[in-house]
Amino acid sequence: METNCSQAPATRHELATLAGGCFWCLEAVFSQLKGVLHVTSGYSNGHHPHPTYEDVCTGETGHAEVVQITFDPAVIRFTDLLAVFFETHDPTTLNRQGHDVGTQYRSGIYTHSPEQAEQARGVIQRLTDSGVFAAPIVTEVHPVTNYHPAEAFHARYAERNPHQGYCVYVVAPKVAHFRQRFGNWLQDA
Repeated sequence: METNCSQAPATRHELATLAGGCFWCLEAVFSQLKGVLHVTSGYSNGHHPHPTYEDVCTGETGHAEVVQITFDPAVIRFTDLLAVFFETHDPTTLNRQGHDVGTQYRSGIYTHSPEQAEQARGVIQRLTDSGVFAAPIVTEVHPVTNYHPAEAFHARYAERNPHQGYCVYVVAPKVAHFRQRFGNWLQDA
C-alpha cells in the first residue's frame, strides 16, 4: 500500500537589515506589518568585534543602529519594506535623524543577497527620479557585515516604555504617521 506523504513546501523566510536612525523607532514601525515575523534591534556594518550600546553611541565602532527583520516574502515583499522604510525616516540627512546625530544614525540598507541590493538601488533610483525628496538621498546600500543583536533591554523598548520622553516625542509620532499611511498593511487591519 502506498501513502501520499506530500507536504506543502515550507515557507521560506527572508531577512532585511535597515538603518534609519534610532532602532526603537524602526522596531516600533516594522513589528506592526503583516508578514513581518520578528524584528530585532542591533548594530551592523561596523568594525568593532563585539559592540555594546555604549560603544556604538560613541560613533567610534562604525556600526549603525539597525533592525533586522524576519519576513515572509509570500505576504510582504522586500520592496514593500523599503516603501515603509523611506516613508518613515529622512533618507536625505547624512548621519542624522532629527536630533539624533552621529554615524550610528545613518540611513542604510544592508543587503542579504545580490537581489536585495539590486532592488534597493532600483527603489532609490525611482525615488530620486520622481523628485519626492527635496534633497539627494544619502542612504547607503552595502552587504550586511558584522551584525550583532542589541542588548535585551532594547527589545520592544517603545512598547514597554510608552511614557518615556523619547518614546512620547519621537517614536509615537513616527508610528502614528506610519499607521495612517500604511493602515491596510497592519497586522491588526
